[in-house]
Amino acid sequence: MPNITFNAFSFLQKKLKEKHIEYANVTLKVNKGSCAADLIRQVQLMPEEVEVVFINGKVASFDTILQENDRVALVPPGTPGPYRVLLGFKNKHL
Repeated sequence: MPNITFNAFSFLQKKLKEKHIEYANVTLKVNKGSCAADLIRQVQLMPEEVEVVFINGKVASFDTILQENDRVALVPPGTPGPYRVLLGFKNKHL
């Protein structure tokens, strides 16, 4: 079972806090062969609540398989315009 470092940003933090799920620099175990979409379900979020997944600092698709020591961050819809460009997901459709 790979270990990853998990972070959630903005509105997702509030949703996870309400569910008593840690969301900042948390080490999580995921099943071997799990993808980002599986992680989203593991932390009790719906895919439509996540606009972008970052894996090791790069935008990744929801079907990207997670590897040992990956750093994974979830970003919700509604991230302000200038940050979208800086983060590399302006008009990105995954």
